[in-house]
Amino acid sequence: MSGSLNKVMLIGNLGKDPELKATPSGQSVARFSVATTETWKNPQGEKQSKTEWHNIVVWGKQAEIAEKYLRKGKQILIEGRIQYREYTDQAGVKKNFCEIRCDNFVMLGRADEAGGTRDSGGYGGKATGGGSQDFEDHGAPPASGGGFPDDDIPF
Repeated sequence: MSGSLNKVMLIGNLGKDPELKATPSGQSVARFSVATTETWKNPQGEKQSKTEWHNIVVWGKQAEIAEKYLRKGKQILIEGRIQYREYTDQAGVKKNFCEIRCDNFVMLGRADEAGGTRDSGGYGGKATGGGSQDFEDHGAPPASGGGFPDDDIPF
């Protein structure tokens, strides 16, 4: 083992439809954002929440699948790694940028939900690294959001 690991797993909702572009060499690349929201109760028992926004980049055949099937607001599982880039803005100021390089994604939710695909209206499946299309129906998440009620969490 190399002694280090750069692995990210996110489940969240798309903040916008993927934007598909091609590099000068012709490779497809799609970019989109995913929001994850953490909720908890403060000491006074009031519900609190915080939303984090993540910039996602997908390459190759997966980028084309993302552009075809992913829609704003839909739930998705992302597997990938953090990557940092540096660029110089128009004013000549160097800036750092953090994004998630997506290796795999799984479209969550039901196929009959509105806004599934641009072509068929369906939704649900996965796209894995290497550009393969391996779709399967994962069904809907539990109606209650899954997990335990707040009172049953053992910690």
